[in-house]
Amino acid sequence: MQRERVSENVYWFQSDVYAQVTAGAVIGPQWAVMIDTLALPDESLEIRNFIESSLGVPVRYVINTHYHADHSWGNCFFPGATVISSTACRMELMTRGNASLEAAKKQNPIYRQVKMIHPHITFSQGTITLRVGKKTLDMFTTPGHSYDGISVLVEEDRVLFAGDVFLPLPYMVDGDPDEMTTTIKKIGKMGLENIIQGHGDIVLRGEIDDAVKNNLAYISSVRKAVRQAARRRNVVDALHAIDIESCGKSRVLLGGLANELHKRNIRFLYQQIRSESTGDIQTDKKDPLEEDL
Repeated sequence: MQRERVSENVYWFQSDVYAQVTAGAVIGPQWAVMIDTLALPDESLEIRNFIESSLGVPVRYVINTHYHADHSWGNCFFPGATVISSTACRMELMTRGNASLEAAKKQNPIYRQVKMIHPHITFSQGTITLRVGKKTLDMFTTPGHSYDGISVLVEEDRVLFAGDVFLPLPYMVDGDPDEMTTTIKKIGKMGLENIIQGHGDIVLRGEIDDAVKNNLAYISSVRKAVRQAARRRNVVDALHAIDIESCGKSRVLLGGLANELHKRNIRFLYQQIRSESTGDIQTDKKDPLEEDL
């Protein structure tokens, strides 16, 4: 696991094993706040040990930026902590999280020690604020990657823990490209020093403008390419031809995972177009991309 001190009492952690997923911590004089957890139990436990043993404080709060397993299943490894999320995140963890966890336990024994902990404090609009020592944490909704997403701003340092709405490659299959575009534009106007992406490396101040522009350009390019492909006679071949480089991104991002995520984006966007044309999100027709892409 990688660890870095971003600013005074603000830390960033990145998994060496799973998709470069990240988490953060803000340390106060008497207690700490976690922002997300990592995908593997041992990594979340390693973070807790660092905070408790090396920094000398317990974790009192855990903030989940969204419900996805790699950001929330580690809640249980911070016993006694109060978990904060959006209202939608709590709903997703309650309705889908338990079944997903049980399935994961059957496939991989490392998850047998995981227990689902649902958020205790939630909000659905506006901003809620948490004071940690001399740091002010502002939490607000940032949908796009998923509809339940929130981000956390460390006001004094202008450091934003963005969750998965800001990634090296925008990934929208559980969200909405229009909402993601709006959120990324909002982030670009916040005057930030650092963006902590949900996966990948920290975006530094001098890199933020380019990262924002590149992500917006990718969303626009891939949507345009899929719309054009959907009008072609051989749709599958046309969609296969939409390579990640033609949309302005590199396949080496996220440890080589980017190209697979790009393919999933294409499938998702094509299914959106099909749904819009039929007026029905649910369809019984076989997706021609189901096995090919």
